[in-house]
Amino acid sequence: MAKFVCIDSLSRGLAMPKAYSGDLRERVIEAVETGASRREAAECAAEIDKPIETAKGNRHGHRDATMILVAYRHGLRASEICELRWEDLNFGGATLNVSRKKSGTPSTHPLNGAELRALRRLQKEQEFRSAYIFVNERGAPFDRAGFNWLVKRAGRKAKLPFQVHAHMLRHAAGYTLANAGKDTRSIQAYLGHKDIRHTVRYIELSPTRFKSFFPD
Repeated sequence: MAKFVCIDSLSRGLAMPKAYSGDLRERVIEAVETGASRREAAECAAEIDKPIETAKGNRHGHRDATMILVAYRHGLRASEICELRWEDLNFGGATLNVSRKKSGTPSTHPLNGAELRALRRLQKEQEFRSAYIFVNERGAPFDRAGFNWLVKRAGRKAKLPFQVHAHMLRHAAGYTLANAGKDTRSIQAYLGHKDIRHTVRYIELSPTRFKSFFPD
């Protein structure tokens, strides 16, 4: 007999069967949350500054806003942002070593000035000296459920007309790159997609897709 799992409880990080642990658990959550409208994910890309600014008003506002910013700019899954370590950063070279889940392709991403300043401040202000970049009040690394809750809360406080979740930040990055006219292969490499079919979805909604086909 098929077993049914309460998806809402998964996204809140509540207890779940052992069969839905680890990577499989994350895949189930992503499968549900990526079922959100592609239009909503594209709109999230256009409105991304709002939840970031709203998060600054939290008790740990700088950490929260920086976490959302970095997850978005680098198209990180919840588990990938939570597992980032200081050793993955090269402040001198302004780069971030990105390791991908789900057999994705690792890569090295550039960091812009805003990110570097935010991360340097975070490192300076971090109360617990941890190997991880993003830690909770107990000094432990953030978990996926905690980050997902943080993003959803920021979206609600920003009064976005749709529910924002952690994985939507990854999709928003894809739509932003597509709208900027980046080619499909480059987006695939940046997001670490093993299969280019996962990348094509972003190009399909890009308003600039056919922009230069018939120039004046």
